[in-house]
Amino acid sequence: MTGQLQDNYMDQLDSWIGTGPKIFTLLYKITRDGCNATTFHQKCDNQGPTVTVLYNQQDSVYGGYGSASWNSIGNYIQDANAFLFQLKYSGNDTRTKFPVTQAIYALYGQSTYGPTFGHGHDLKTFIGTANSSGGYFALNGYLTIGTAFNNQRIDAKLINNGNMCVTELEVYSVTDGVRKKSPPHAPQSWRKTPEWNEKFLETLNEDIVSLKPSGELGLSDVRILMLGPVGTGKSSFYNTINSVFKGRISQRARCGNATHSITTAYTPYLVKARSGASLNFRFCDTRGLEVTQGLDILECNYLLDGNIPDYYEFNPATPISPENPGFVHHPRVPEKIHCVLFVIDAKTVGDIPPKLVEKMNSFQKIMNHKGIPQTVLLTKVDLACQDVASKISNVFTSKTIEAAVDKVSGLLGLPRNNILPVKNYENEMQLDDNISILALLAVRQVLYFAEDYIENLQEKMSARNVSSEKPNKQEHKEKRNDKE
Repeated sequence: MTGQLQDNYMDQLDSWIGTGPKIFTLLYKITRDGCNATTFHQKCDNQGPTVTVLYNQQDSVYGGYGSASWNSIGNYIQDANAFLFQLKYSGNDTRTKFPVTQAIYALYGQSTYGPTFGHGHDLKTFIGTANSSGGYFALNGYLTIGTAFNNQRIDAKLINNGNMCVTELEVYSVTDGVRKKSPPHAPQSWRKTPEWNEKFLETLNEDIVSLKPSGELGLSDVRILMLGPVGTGKSSFYNTINSVFKGRISQRARCGNATHSITTAYTPYLVKARSGASLNFRFCDTRGLEVTQGLDILECNYLLDGNIPDYYEFNPATPISPENPGFVHHPRVPEKIHCVLFVIDAKTVGDIPPKLVEKMNSFQKIMNHKGIPQTVLLTKVDLACQDVASKISNVFTSKTIEAAVDKVSGLLGLPRNNILPVKNYENEMQLDDNISILALLAVRQVLYFAEDYIENLQEKMSARNVSSEKPNKQEHKEKRNDKE
């Protein structure tokens, strides 16, 4: 069993010790050896320089270094090179060295004590034995740094989170030498995709082009309604998808930054390939959602049902009603919405006003009642995470983007695989395969959901037709009997 101390933390300790590269050899580990003072001294006494590292439940890492050997005599051990340290606090790298100020009290060697530093003491890990319970060891020691070590004006609570409950405590011997470093681990993906390359881009392109709605309902294309707060990138997403299929940067839909929605009309945009042929879906753009303006729940219902005519100009002062010219009183299936795409800015997920979330949730109730699938387009991922900004393909290893996906999933009550991160073309003058792949991954999934909805709708309509035919057959039979 190896220790938890990472190579980058060993590098930091090398630097603080300051006498050249070191090899760290695990001597004692409480999850392996038990949290017992006798065992600690058996394994660690007279081993020369050591480093003690504690890991707690809050993902903090801290400890102490001594260049003198541990012993069990029951006296202080003088060490002018000793120091305490923190490497991590609550999941964040927080590297601080706390040098010894009273060298004669640097370490304390006592047979019934675990690793103990300082006078009084600055860090006492445990006395006797501590048992594991609930996945951690509640050590009976304490951290009160500032007596024999310089606390650098940092409160002990900002080092150990105010507790001595640890998931691990390790002691390493420290010897001169160049250590063999572990190979770097590839970041863990929270969503698996094939390798991103030109071939995968072609596959996505072909999959989307080949998706065609069922002809039984009279559909030539599916309608995807885009809804979201002002400035989240609805129109830009259409432009991005149109750019991918045109093979050049395209900007058919108006977009930009404004206090209120730039889009004022209900516009069902077709996507065209380089050949000029239209693909089998439309992105239906509409006004941005606002707390006091924009679509209301009745207008949303009309949009979903296909009552609002194409290119209708919304009037904030006068909502549409059945009396409006052009209102579609008897919409057909092709005019209705087959999937809803909420568009949310990844970098401002936590700042969406509660009233706006309530508005989207009220829209969802109507969609759920109608059985219309909903997905979320998580835009501007490059602005939300620096790693993604440097390389778009890092999006599915980014903890920041994963956290945003989790947040949106909770706000709208949708499965995580319904949340689709993207970066729109905005600053670019040429297409980028990685941006295009991420966008097409989102579109393909949206079209899959729409395809599922259409299949369900088709089965329902078939069932209704069968049900309506049965009385007619019975009525025909009764009439024939009457004639006989």
